[in-house]
Formats: sequence, structure tokens, C-alpha cells
Amino acid sequence: MGFQVRPEGDADLGAIRTVNREAFGTIAEADLVDALRANGDAALSLVAENDSGVVGHILFSHLPIRTSSRDVAAVALAPMSVLPRWQRRGVGSALVRAGLDRCREAGLEAVVVLGHPNYYPRFGFSARLAAPLRAPFSGPAFMALELAPGALTVGGVVRYPAAFFG
Repeated sequence: MGFQVRPEGDADLGAIRTVNREAFGTIAEADLVDALRANGDAALSLVAENDSGVVGHILFSHLPIRTSSRDVAAVALAPMSVLPRWQRRGVGSALVRAGLDRCREAGLEAVVVLGHPNYYPRFGFSARLAAPLRAPFSGPAFMALELAPGALTVGGVVRYPAAFFG
């Protein structure tokens, strides 16, 4: 593979900003990551690195989903970024898979993503599963994945952290 996936460390923060800026061509996602981290909303942050440094990053943020009977322990996958010269080499897929594995291990029940509808379904994300959720987003790019079977069968209200809106 040529890289490894591991949890972010304090020494990675500058590199994570660079990866997000270069991957998206703007600082908006880098600022979002910083705001989610500063507000205590970050649940899991992983980096992909090789001998030259950090080449990819993924962040999962706390995202409770309120159903008619309880809160579902869920997270939002956003953003996921890979340096342009490392894209299409399996870095993003490795980050998503490692992140989902860690979310399962942590006992989380669901993951929601607003992402490319041709990319995320390979990991089990579904726009159909997200359709009953009430959220500020909708359409084929708004997808969900159940980590615990049946977690989203009754729908619910998605409560995004404030950082996603400002």
C-alpha cells in the first residue's frame, strides 16, 4: 500500500490542514475540522501517512439522531481528504474502512455522510436508508450506514454540530 492509517496526533494538525486545503482547493474543510475539534465535536480523527508524511485524513463527528424513543449513537463522516497526488491509490478507501471499523468497535450505531453518491455506497452507505432522516441535507449525496442492524429503521432527527453551518 505504501502508507499506514493511524489516529491523529498533535503533531499532525498542520499537515491535516494542508491535506484538506489541497484536496478541496479551499480552506473551508480545514476550518471545519479545526472548529469541530475545538468545540469537542470530533469523535474520531485518522490520518494516512507514508515516509513523506500525512497524505490523507478522515474525521468523524458526534451526530446524535433523535428517534421517537431514544437517541441513536451516530457520527458524521466529514470531511475525508487525500492529497491530489495520492488520490486513486486506495488511501481514501483505507481511511473509510479503518474509520468504520473503529466506530463499530466504539459501539456506535450509525454513520451519516454527505458525499459522492458513486463513491460511498461501496462501503454500504445508502441514500435510501438516509431518506427517512430529517436533516438539513437530502438527496442522493445524503447517505447513511447502520453499524448496528435496525438502528435507523424508525427514522429520526439528525442534529449536526454548529460548526457545519458556519
